[in-house]
Amino acid sequence: MTKLLQSSMFLLPLSITKKFAFSSSPVLLQAPKRTRTISTKMSIASPSQLTHTINLTSQPAEPVRVVAAPGISDSDFRNAIESSLFKRWLKNIQSATGLLADGAMTLEQVLIQGVDMFGKRVGFVKFKADVLDKKTGKKVPGIVFARGPAVAVLILLDSKGKTYAVLTEQVRVPVGRLLLELPAGMLDDDTGDFVGTAVREVEEETGIHLKIDDMIDLTAFLDPATGCRVFPSPGGCDEDISLFLYRGHASKEVITQLQGKETGLRDHGELIKVHVVLYERLWRMTSDAKVLMAIALYEMANRQELLPTQRR
Repeated sequence: MTKLLQSSMFLLPLSITKKFAFSSSPVLLQAPKRTRTISTKMSIASPSQLTHTINLTSQPAEPVRVVAAPGISDSDFRNAIESSLFKRWLKNIQSATGLLADGAMTLEQVLIQGVDMFGKRVGFVKFKADVLDKKTGKKVPGIVFARGPAVAVLILLDSKGKTYAVLTEQVRVPVGRLLLELPAGMLDDDTGDFVGTAVREVEEETGIHLKIDDMIDLTAFLDPATGCRVFPSPGGCDEDISLFLYRGHASKEVITQLQGKETGLRDHGELIKVHVVLYERLWRMTSDAKVLMAIALYEMANRQELLPTQRR
């Protein structure tokens, strides 16, 4: 097999998820985490309605009633309120920058409307939160599609004096079309392993194997008050994304072999095709918000010389 990668890079064995290993020396930056304690109690108000009472530390005198919408089973209701997605939302709303932090608003009730399971794990939770603004006496919009934290990676490869970006083409049923996107994925557990998840998603979706030490957290350059995450659709979804950068070098042969490669966990319905595009054209090639946010963060961090020196 022709040697495809030069110096510190080597080609791993080929399969449907053909792997390329690259090496460089970026610095990983991580954002601090906050935690809050929450006490809960389950109860059944009537044979036809499931309810749950939550005592929040931010409003100890005002317990929150959680109710199951019609059609929600006992197991789905329990899965929803015990899920990391729901507990994480409760922590966020009580955090130092949360809606309940200064006492101007109060959480009165939560209606669990839907639960999607990924095997034995809760994948998505949809609920309606009744948050009251005490000054106006009015409720603020509170429909939530909870899917939790995610990661995405901007991969830039220098080859023959040109810089290329690696994208994935995926079937996106919600928008009814194929989209070119950054390699990305959801966190599968509560460990908070953002960079590890990013490396795994890149390998699954592109076949490229990256080292954790070579990843740069672009969102870590944001002001700490932001939480060092980006929110693509905060009007209806809780998803926050950590955006990472990888910069490396690749031969022309590698660029050619990546182009059009079919990857993904096909037994899970992931029908992914890899695309390699010139970086200078990237901002016009896709409407994926992850791509455009990553470009903005990368360009500003580069302009202000915040990025570590790229190792050749």
